[in-house]
Order: sequence, then C-alpha cells, then structure tokens
Amino acid sequence: MADPQLTSDAPADGMRNEVYDEDGFVAQPFRETVEAAIEAENADFLQKEIGHLHESELGDLLEALDDAERQSLVRLMGDQFDYTALTEVDEAIRMSIVDAMPNEQIAEAVRELDSDDAVYILEDLDEADRKDILERLPFRERIRLRRSLDYPEESAGRRMQTEFVAVPPYWTVGQTIDYMREDEDLPESFAQIFVIDPAFKLLGAVDLDRILRAKRPEKIEDIMHETRYAIPAEMDQEEAAQIIEQYDLLSAAVVDESERLVGVLTIDDVLDILQQEADEDIKRLGGVGDEEISDTVFTAARSRFSWLLINLVTAIFASLVIGLFDATIEQMVALAVLMPIVASMGGNAGTQTMTVTVRALASRDIDLYNAGRVIRRETLIGLLNGVLFAVIIGLVAAFWFDNRGLGEVIAIAMIVNMLAAALAGILIPLVLDRFGVDPAIASGTFVTTVTDVVGFFSFLGLAAFWFGIG
Repeated sequence: MADPQLTSDAPADGMRNEVYDEDGFVAQPFRETVEAAIEAENADFLQKEIGHLHESELGDLLEALDDAERQSLVRLMGDQFDYTALTEVDEAIRMSIVDAMPNEQIAEAVRELDSDDAVYILEDLDEADRKDILERLPFRERIRLRRSLDYPEESAGRRMQTEFVAVPPYWTVGQTIDYMREDEDLPESFAQIFVIDPAFKLLGAVDLDRILRAKRPEKIEDIMHETRYAIPAEMDQEEAAQIIEQYDLLSAAVVDESERLVGVLTIDDVLDILQQEADEDIKRLGGVGDEEISDTVFTAARSRFSWLLINLVTAIFASLVIGLFDATIEQMVALAVLMPIVASMGGNAGTQTMTVTVRALASRDIDLYNAGRVIRRETLIGLLNGVLFAVIIGLVAAFWFDNRGLGEVIAIAMIVNMLAAALAGILIPLVLDRFGVDPAIASGTFVTTVTDVVGFFSFLGLAAFWFGIG
C-alpha cells in the first residue's frame, strides 16, 4: 500500500503510473495510490489526479475498488466526478453507488449527462426515487427523460439520445451554420442535421460534410437526403443496432408512431447495445441469467439455482434410461466404463452446433430460406465427425477390453449420437425461436438431454441386442 499520508501538495508520482498494466487490468500501483488517498480523505489530490480520467478508465477504477472505497471516492471527488462512468460499470456496482447518494445529488448529476446516459442510470431506480429525481429537473429535461423512460426496456426509445439538431427545410445553409454557432443547447457532438416540418415529422437529413461544402444561400431542402433508415422508437434495441451496423451509419433518427423525430441513435450507442446483447447471449447459454461478477453470493446462487434444478430433472431422466439396462451393465462391466464417453462426445458436439446456431439467429444469418441448407450442412458435419470418432473409439475399446464386438457397438452408438447431437443443436434453437422462446436461454438444457438420452439408449440398447444380454 502506498503512503496514506498524501497531501494536496505532494508530488503525484504514484498517479503518473499507467492506469492499466500490460495485461489490460488496472495497475496495482495506481489502485494502491488511489486507495491511500481515499483512506487519507485527500479530496484535493483525487480531484486533481483522477478528474482527467476518461469515463471508461474511471469505470474500470470503480470496479477495482471495494464498495466502501467507491462511495468514498464519489463523495471526495464532488463536482469533479464524471457520472458518465456509472454507465461503464455493471448494474450491481452502479446501484450500490447510486443508492448511497441523496436524490438531490443524483438529480444534479443527471443534469450534466446526455439523455441516453441519464436514462441508463434512472431506469434501474425505484419508481418513487425516479419520480422524485425527475421532479427536481427543469421542465424541458424532465419531459425528455420521461418520454424515453415510457418506452419499453431494451427498445430504441430507451437507448436513444434526445439531444439532436433539427432545422426546417426552408432554412439556408448560412442560417443553419449560424444557428449551430450560437445555440448553446446543442449536443456536444453530432454527425447529421435532421430536417423536420412544423409538426416535427421527419423529412430528411443533411450530413455535416455536405453542409460545409454547400454555399451559404443554398436551401437545406435542396441538399438534404431522405432518411431511409429511420428507427421506430418501439423497435427492439438489438434490431435497431443491426440496421445501423448493416448500412454503416454513424447515426440514425428515431421516430414515434406518427413519424415525428424524437431522438437519435449514435454509433457509440450501437457498440454498447451489441456488447450488451452478446454478453446476455453468452450468459444465457451458460444458464446464469443477468448475473454480474460483482453480485453477492446469495444473488448469484439464486440466479443459477433454477437452471441447475432443471438440469437435475433432465439428469434424472437420463439416469432412468440407464436404469432400463441395469441387468445388461451388471453382466458386462465394460459398458459402465465406456457409456459416459458416448454421451459426453454427443453433448460437446451438440453444444458446438447449438452455439453456432444461436449466434446465427441473433445476427439473422439464418432465416426461412437458408435453414434447410444449414441443417444439411450441420447434419453432414455431425456424420463426418461421428464416423471419424467412431473409428477412434471403436479401435480403443476393442483393444482395451480385447473385444471386437464391443468396439463395433460403441462405434455405431457414436455415429448415432453425433448425428442426434447435430440435429438437436440446430433444430432445437430453430424451433424455440419459431415459437418466440429465446433459444439462448432454453436450448442448452434440451440439447444436453437429447444427447444424454440418445447416447445411453443407443449404446446400451445396441450392446444388449448385440451380445444378447439383459
């Protein structure tokens, strides 16, 4: 630990260290210096040396500290704390910080944020606290934030930024430039100017580079282009992000049901959305829901319990299949040694196919027209791998137990289960998606059940038939 007796006049040698180490983690000397300043209640030092950090760097620092240190850091930083950093940490850390702040302080922080960042913080608060905070904001800001919060969770309306530049079509380029120079309420950065009619209905857009190249007397309506990819505010955020990604847009207008301009989605919003959706898919495939690494032991255990319970039920079902062949196993102990191999290989193969399929569904690479081709492809992959591993395990089993027939049985069972794994890995996610069930959540349990049941039944059933036992 660095010297805790830091003063505001002390040299900032510790703080000159890189924020990150060579592995990309918050550097230990940097963290220890911050912890020492927090322990010494050295607000001047922290404000001077941390105030310059980028919001993402500050977010990483918050995650590296413990809960008490985070709250102390926010308190000591005062007005110098960049509350945008709260959008860079997971929900558990964000809520632990916000819950320790009085509503009037949160309201002051929200006023300094872009609307999309403010909504990101407000949407997780209790309804009573959210209402109290909104009442403390100026009328214009309050209305804009309430409108965003009224849209469904994970919709484009929730993620949009309500600060944008919009002008009428009859303005000249010169008027527009003067407006951008003089108005103090414009967003800090933007790539497009939107064109609207008196009812705020979206007519088109003009890129900033087009404005710079045009003569001042030219009318906006003469240089604008139609906004071909306006995003409905009710649209799911992932679908909206895919549209922006597909057409390589830097920003896209968000419109309500009357096609009135209500906000804009920018490329940084899209990156956040895509990362969030990818994280959700990975977690759901593992059956851990919305769990964060900073969650408490009880919260994490509760999040995992339901899917572990479902897995227990399916495991019992697979065990019942084994129980059907208990007499067969008693007469040939080698079957008990070998049968987990068939089920395990099928489970891994099914998980591979399922992962590829779920990701393809999320990115819309599979649709009604190419599903048949993809199913044939995965079936052939399963058959090819099944044959290859059948030869390997068949030879191993035959030499291991000096029994050619046993090698042939496990080889055939391996082919059958690898085929079943391939089909289950692609068909189960497709069917779940067709019926509106998130395939990332439910596919894993069903695929594992299929491969276990088919693997045990095919191997033990074939052995009973082949050797006439049971």
